[in-house]
Amino acid sequence: MDKNTEPASGAKDSDVVLRVEHLTKHYPIKSGLVGRSKRYVHALEDVSFELHRGETFAIVGESGCGKSTTGKCVLRLTEPTSGKVYLDGEDFTSLKGADLTRARQKMKLIFQDPYSSLNPRMTVADIIAEPIDIAHTYKTRAERDARVEEIMQAVGLDLVFKYRYPHEFSGGQRQRIGIARAIVLEPEIVICDEPVSALDVSVQAKVINLLEELQEKLGLSYVFISHDLSVVKHISDRVMVMYLGHEMELAETDELYDRPLHPYTQALLDVIPRIGHERIQDKKILQGDVPSPTNPPEGCCFHTRCSKCMRVCTEKVPELREVKPGHLCACHLFDEALSEAERELMPMGVAQGAGAASPAASRQESGA
Repeated sequence: MDKNTEPASGAKDSDVVLRVEHLTKHYPIKSGLVGRSKRYVHALEDVSFELHRGETFAIVGESGCGKSTTGKCVLRLTEPTSGKVYLDGEDFTSLKGADLTRARQKMKLIFQDPYSSLNPRMTVADIIAEPIDIAHTYKTRAERDARVEEIMQAVGLDLVFKYRYPHEFSGGQRQRIGIARAIVLEPEIVICDEPVSALDVSVQAKVINLLEELQEKLGLSYVFISHDLSVVKHISDRVMVMYLGHEMELAETDELYDRPLHPYTQALLDVIPRIGHERIQDKKILQGDVPSPTNPPEGCCFHTRCSKCMRVCTEKVPELREVKPGHLCACHLFDEALSEAERELMPMGVAQGAGAASPAASRQESGA
């Protein structure tokens, strides 16, 4: 995939169900009596990817990297500042009114928190049936109720739970209710925003297995957002790594885990807990804090924490280029056109003043 490819090519490829191009989101910071915006939170910067039919596409990175913001902008729960989202070849970002309501039936969301994402005053049956009621999919109450029961059985919920309320269930059962609500209209795409991060490990495995079973039965395509690299390796077909709102690396799962190219990806994979005789002291722990998204560093956004930082990294934003077939990386290390002066190694954190931030400022990224 080339980020400069024309949009029309996405419509020609019947295997591509979702195409995201140059997605950007800036949140204004208003100040003063008239509330003028002089600064912005750079939550998302020029992110592009494709989702193929029946595929699980994972988005990973540290907290605050823009993962959830990407999902929200794709769904238009948050309107992107710029960029395009193509759903089945149709420009989803330009749709309005009835057309937008129709298109949204193809794309649904599983929320991170199974506790707060369910209305405590609604029964399980009404929660699952809410998308049906909004879309007016079934003409009779009997058809509606039959569909609810069918979906409850598909996600492993006993029908005796039909008229119970969310507070009567465990976290895993609540997430099953959320999954049932997401798939009741038979969407093409489900965006899973850290769907197992709030669950116990044993329950996580059951929910992941359920998602895989539903994908096989219904032909679903997943955008799987997570910070758990072990879960991502198990469930995903391709992985995109993000940092400070930027797309750093994209490749098939086995390729990325076996041969990571970007220094940030290498650092993330190095700290995955493993069974063995390794010591935590031997791991390459990233130094420093994530820069503030309100004042990101010039050049490569990762250069303030990178042990391989070169002079060009402090001056120029790296292009996302295909280093190997299907393996994209945004890093100057793979730019063969650089001069010797540009390749001069710089002390780590040399330009940290351009993007250093307190932990509180870093958390302003909004939703990821």
